[in-house]
Amino acid sequence: MIFFALRAIRHRKAGFAGAFLALMCAAALVCACGMLLETGLRGGVAPERYAGAPVLVAGDRYVRETVRKSEDKTKTKAKALSERRWIPASLAGELGRLPGVGRVVTEVTFPVRVAGRSFEGHGWESAPLTPFTLRAGRAPGDGNELVADARAGLDVGAEVTVESPAGSRVYRVTGVTAEALPSQDTLFFAAAEARRLAGRPGLVSAIGVFPRSGAPRIDLTPVLDGAVVHTGDERGAAEFLDAEQARLKLVSMGGALGGTALLVAVLVVAGTFALSVQQRHREIALLRAVAATPRQVRRLLGGEALVLGAVAGTLGSALGVGLGFWLRSRFVALGVMPENLRLVVSPFPVLAALAATVLAAWTAARVSARRTARIRPVEALGEAALPAARLPRGRMLAGLACAAAGAVLTAVLSGLSTEAASGPVTMLTPLVWTVAAALLGPVIARVAVTLLGVVLRASRVSGYLAAANLRAGSHRLASVITPLSLMVAMTCTILFVQTTMGHAAQEEAAAGDRADHVLGPRVSSAAAEAVRGVPGVAAVTEVLHTSVRVGLEKYGARAVTPAGLSLTLDPGVVAGSLHGLGPQTVAVSRTAASRLGVSVGSPLRLTLGDGTRAALRVVALYERGLGYGELLLAHELVRPHVDDPFSTVLVSAPSVSRAALERAVPGVAVLDRVRAAAAGTSNAEVNYVAMGLIIAFTAIAAVNTLAMSASDRSREFALLRLVGTTRRQVLRTARLETLTAVLVSVTVGTVISLVTLTAFSLGMTGSARPHVPPQAYLAVVASVAVLALAATALPVRLILRTRPAEAIS
Repeated sequence: MIFFALRAIRHRKAGFAGAFLALMCAAALVCACGMLLETGLRGGVAPERYAGAPVLVAGDRYVRETVRKSEDKTKTKAKALSERRWIPASLAGELGRLPGVGRVVTEVTFPVRVAGRSFEGHGWESAPLTPFTLRAGRAPGDGNELVADARAGLDVGAEVTVESPAGSRVYRVTGVTAEALPSQDTLFFAAAEARRLAGRPGLVSAIGVFPRSGAPRIDLTPVLDGAVVHTGDERGAAEFLDAEQARLKLVSMGGALGGTALLVAVLVVAGTFALSVQQRHREIALLRAVAATPRQVRRLLGGEALVLGAVAGTLGSALGVGLGFWLRSRFVALGVMPENLRLVVSPFPVLAALAATVLAAWTAARVSARRTARIRPVEALGEAALPAARLPRGRMLAGLACAAAGAVLTAVLSGLSTEAASGPVTMLTPLVWTVAAALLGPVIARVAVTLLGVVLRASRVSGYLAAANLRAGSHRLASVITPLSLMVAMTCTILFVQTTMGHAAQEEAAAGDRADHVLGPRVSSAAAEAVRGVPGVAAVTEVLHTSVRVGLEKYGARAVTPAGLSLTLDPGVVAGSLHGLGPQTVAVSRTAASRLGVSVGSPLRLTLGDGTRAALRVVALYERGLGYGELLLAHELVRPHVDDPFSTVLVSAPSVSRAALERAVPGVAVLDRVRAAAAGTSNAEVNYVAMGLIIAFTAIAAVNTLAMSASDRSREFALLRLVGTTRRQVLRTARLETLTAVLVSVTVGTVISLVTLTAFSLGMTGSARPHVPPQAYLAVVASVAVLALAATALPVRLILRTRPAEAIS
């Protein structure tokens, strides 16, 4: 059958071009997503700062919890921490006394700023970890001296103002290194000064271990006490915490995007093959009439699909590799991936994409031709001349089952209040609803034609012809509706999920905004203290953004200075009071409280960002969790446990001008009002880039289907020309048919997306009113209409260039 399949493809190139394009795009998407997923699972980061240390000892990057699954079976689960876990400085002495250890080098890391430029600060004692060497000058000896790296642009003898979490101070440059790290700028201070600036007495961020020359392998286990040993590229993971978080994000993103892409691909490819088989109904019926068995017809169509899938999958996978590199460059530009996280390139995503494409093509072809291959030859010829008016019972039942599944998913989505839980369901819900619409497409098409036919017949020639064509070709209209409605549903869902969350967060932040000025985005505690001394300042609130874990579940948190809090922000307290907020207490949003099962007075045990355990008591519940985080903690509790303790500062000072605050803290940006970043939209651009590929794929599929549908009507248009219809009337008829398909598709897609968005908004914001900007929605509709009209007009114009008599023959 492969021989006959090849001959069929060769003689029907135009008919198979649409399916080929859909399969190739699907393979490219699946391959690119597979590359992201594999990078998240196996990707590594080469060390920079710690490249010179053969062995590195650092804190455990995970919080762990042991779960008892049965009386004799337990399982330990681990989740990544958001901050660096520091280790006791005394561990260096214990490591140094182990047999085979030549020397140990301790390291402290803290952020500093010079003239608005960010640097990583260290003690000069840790220079051998890279190693850094001096190109000019000498090492820092006093507390007011520093060494700059080769890229800093500072000369020996220069005096610079360094802003650190401990405050601002003028330092003199005593040396410049010969080296500079690829992805981080570095300043070195005297050892004692570095420890003071780090603000972690008795702790270090890492310890480098250098074995004696010729010593056997060293066993550090006896003295580690919870610390972790890193060698090779593992040192890079300990150095770049954002790389580890990026890997976890790539796993979830690659899996979700790949799964969505595969489901969309199956739906699109199935629709494309269904249209292709529908266009070959007469040919297949003739094969059945000349004694071809159902099995032979299925094998023929399956063979065609295998050939198309193999060729399209191979080309698409090659394109997918390039697409994977493009995605990586965009994610690096958006800050989701660090530059030094290498993209893993292996045969597995290519082979997986090829296999998925071939399987999708074969399955789609077999399903599309299932009924045509089974019916009797005489019935096949009858249906080729006039398609069946009734929808097959199996298809009807499948459509109703998918509609029921869509209703269940919608109900589930309305009860999900976390992005991690709602994200996959939000993408799956419109897909399931669209599958239901595709299965019930002929029914939807007939109802739409019945309703819109009256309007179309108002145009005496073109409208009458369009109504008649749509009524006779309802199956063709149904094939066009599916990709267009999918495009509308997916585009609206992806776009307006972000706007819904952003609008809700902005509304809550604006409702709770009490501050007159905001300083930031990175202000030291010393600068905040200076603002408190300005006459007329009523309250100053330092705000830190962090995350904590309750058990293993992650919660976004804000750390605030409690004094005068009611003058700068109002999170909407509904129970208890924020007056009791302090180092031993916590305030919880109402949504988080329902998930945690806590109320005012309840104990709450949590893990701070660096792994420090805290046992707190709930003193208040508030309702504006989107605008002010799921938990509110005391600033003094959180500040010692974050890598970057620079804060945003809210100031209540009705009578103080911006100029007066700028004089109090030179170099710090001062704004008139708080403009809170919308919670939950920090990854909006990333989602647009990732899911934009799905939108592009559905758009290509829609254009592809329309072009296939129009290209197959050459004999029909030629017959119209022969009976006296003008070229202009034919074009207008095609446009009216396309606009009807667009209207029906936009209606179906809008209803699907509106149902999904309403359920999402109800679960995430508590309101059943999603935020849909009218201009954005109209832009989506206009884009769909323009694409559809262009995809129809071009092939129709090409068809009409041929003389009617030649086209008929």
